[in-house]
Amino acid sequence: MAEPVSYYARKFIEEGIDFVAARVAATEGSTPRKHGAVLIMTADGDRAGTVGGGLLEFETEKICREMLETKEKHRTYHFILDEKQAENPEALAMGCGGDATIELEYVNAADPGDFVEQFKVKDRAYIFGGGHVALALEPVLRHIDFETVIIDDRAEYANTERFPEAEQTIVCSGFDHCFDEINPDEDSYFIIVTRGHRGDYTVLRQAVEKPHAYLGMIGSRRKNRMLFDMLREEGVNEEKISEIHAPIGLSIGAETPEEIGVSIAAEIIQVRSARGDAASRELSAALLHQ
Repeated sequence: MAEPVSYYARKFIEEGIDFVAARVAATEGSTPRKHGAVLIMTADGDRAGTVGGGLLEFETEKICREMLETKEKHRTYHFILDEKQAENPEALAMGCGGDATIELEYVNAADPGDFVEQFKVKDRAYIFGGGHVALALEPVLRHIDFETVIIDDRAEYANTERFPEAEQTIVCSGFDHCFDEINPDEDSYFIIVTRGHRGDYTVLRQAVEKPHAYLGMIGSRRKNRMLFDMLREEGVNEEKISEIHAPIGLSIGAETPEEIGVSIAAEIIQVRSARGDAASRELSAALLHQ
């Protein structure tokens, strides 16, 4: 299945098909997948996503099948992924050496509740500017489990014909109103790629004050230093400025819009992975104190 897990979760719910969702809730040490990885499975064996493969995947799928028969709502399992602990009945013969906690939930398609929000199947990326870089980046973000929202002040650059698979396209009256129709949270990713430094700064000045997981802005180091100085003059503190990824993307020598899109996506994966590791450590600590 090439589409993201969120696509199939939504599809199953829309088609009235119950399923079990298994999520990596916490990890410690070396594991095949980190916090947030999701596997969903139906009674017919249709599935999407992964919790890591190997014996961990095998055992998780077995539990999914059991829950699909019993319709039990919740289960939590702690797996030791260490072939050196063969005497431990809870250990799986895997060479990773770490531990993984898997939370499973039976999802009733007729009443899914807050499944998507609870399992964090997808994060949302807001792309400010619908030009060439956005056109190259948007499909890449969708394929790594992001909902995408395109925002531009030009209707010809923010529309469903140009971005047919985006979750939403918004034409704002000007970039000083680019946040009027959205409600970002701590899991939001901001990508600023407007057509010029004025638009970039207008978005940036608002974005630094909004909750977000990632804030990146395109542009040269010289341009970005100038915009950062403008932020300082307006009283924005250094901590907020230090969190801005600018120039945006990992340094891979990218030049074309497609290459820049890949570099941005790679940096976002890096940030998301780091956030997942931090969340996993917090959850592991909480589980140890229960």
